[in-house]
Amino acid sequence: MSKPIYLFSISSHPNAISINSLAITFLKPSIDFSKYDYLIITSKQSSESLKQYEAQEYIKKSALCVSSASARSYKDLGGAILDVGKGYGDNLVEKIKNFPKSTKWLYLRASIVASDFVKLCKNDGYNIDEKIVYESDCSQEILDVKIEDEAILIFTSPSSLHCFLKTHKISQKAKVIVIGKTTAKALPKNIKYTLSKETTIESCMEIASKF
Repeated sequence: MSKPIYLFSISSHPNAISINSLAITFLKPSIDFSKYDYLIITSKQSSESLKQYEAQEYIKKSALCVSSASARSYKDLGGAILDVGKGYGDNLVEKIKNFPKSTKWLYLRASIVASDFVKLCKNDGYNIDEKIVYESDCSQEILDVKIEDEAILIFTSPSSLHCFLKTHKISQKAKVIVIGKTTAKALPKNIKYTLSKETTIESCMEIASKF
């Protein structure tokens, strides 16, 4: 009998028990998009938050995106993609440093972020403004979910992992898959895991199908 696959994400997959891990609250800070050359987008929620603004204000700004999924979310709004990272924030440092320090960036971010790539770039003299456009909290669904000991657990962000660990412990019998290096760092030290080849849910599911 195959092991149940639990996917902890705000996205779902038909072959997994999808647990919406976060409750998202969108904010609408005042933004003068005309001041910036490019946007930085590190999640689908960042793109979703833009729907609160008039499209003509931001749509001509190309976006540096952390992953293919975040890039797709901005494309779905009609935006252009400047470049795409490998799925984790630290990788964006080298992308940003390919541009002149005079380039003006706007990072649309959550209230809590896992990577300090902006601080690293600012310390080097790069011009990046940050606007908090959403905040997240643990969903009741992830806090209350019942998990079998021998399940396959897929975590797609450090926040989904932190929320799960608030009310659960990861069994040594479980198979754990994480979507990127930043999420892997959030795991308890004694937990063995498999890192997905790509920062996509499909890549995680491909691994899960082989367990």
